[in-house]
Amino acid sequence: MIQAGIIGATGYAGAELFRILLHHPEVEKIYCSSVSFEGQRIESVYQNFFNQLSSKCDGMLLPAEEARKKADVVFTALPHGIAEQHADWCIRNGKKIIDLSADFRYGTDEDTFAEWYKKRWEFPEIHAESVYGLPELNRDAIRTARVIGNPGCYVTSATLALLPVLRENLVKTDSLIVDSKSGVTGAGRNATMTNQFCECGESFSAYAVGKHRHQSEIERNCSLIAKKKASVIFTPHLVPQSRGILSTVYAQLTEDGARRIGNSAEQLREIYREAYRDEPFVRVLPEGVCATTRTVRYSNFCDIQVYVVNGGKTLEIISCLDNMIKGASGQAVQNMNLMFGLDERSGISFVPPAF
Repeated sequence: MIQAGIIGATGYAGAELFRILLHHPEVEKIYCSSVSFEGQRIESVYQNFFNQLSSKCDGMLLPAEEARKKADVVFTALPHGIAEQHADWCIRNGKKIIDLSADFRYGTDEDTFAEWYKKRWEFPEIHAESVYGLPELNRDAIRTARVIGNPGCYVTSATLALLPVLRENLVKTDSLIVDSKSGVTGAGRNATMTNQFCECGESFSAYAVGKHRHQSEIERNCSLIAKKKASVIFTPHLVPQSRGILSTVYAQLTEDGARRIGNSAEQLREIYREAYRDEPFVRVLPEGVCATTRTVRYSNFCDIQVYVVNGGKTLEIISCLDNMIKGASGQAVQNMNLMFGLDERSGISFVPPAF
């Protein structure tokens, strides 16, 4: 049985992680930490947990040092730049760590991280052994890892949309376009002018155009998969709903890709079906079924639909996921399951609500 610690348990991702772990069959104890609410109980912050706690957790929000000391695996759901110190302590004390911030998403590429996040690393040796936590891409490495960098939410939807065609060199890598829409939870729990109701309600807007930090992560993934430099135009949008991401991805076919697909969406769909045949959380939708955020809410699924457009020259791929689950906490638990040799689906096989 697993002893789990959550540092940053009162942010949106941390609270979702706590909700999932409460019902995970292989988690025996959960130790929660929160700087903002230390010494309080988690149900005083999130009323949904009232009368729902069990012997797994008494709900007390502990100091971070106490939570990590008692745990076998530590989840850090913190702003970027903080998890490194926890990771250093965990490695020195025989713990595993899964970080939900950006700190361990770049492998040993400190320069790219510093360019986008304006911070150098304090413990570069830890990054040398960190593993990027997208199971569909790095499953075997995740199983033996001690440090996991959980992917970004936008990045997960974009990478899963492109992985099959990039892997087989069917699309050009110099003209990838990712157009994404996210619910407001993606902006975090702290109130800003962007995410308060009067600013985002009944409105739909692009933001951080050309400079969103997830662009560098998407480009890195695409380049690694294709084994050549990838260039991505990424535009995120904020939509007035609480959760969910829909990404529409455009990719120009290579000559070989055009010959192989032959302007046939069904042929393209078969490539995706084959690529994700054994993936428990990627659903390639049948012809005529639209990918929607409603049908992945509160689940760890990523739904994908594919189209061939522009006279057979361009692919249009739509992927949907719940940014709080497959885009954050559910994927973190999926990584935990792999690290501890469990069934990958354990504790996260949620069927999405019908409405």
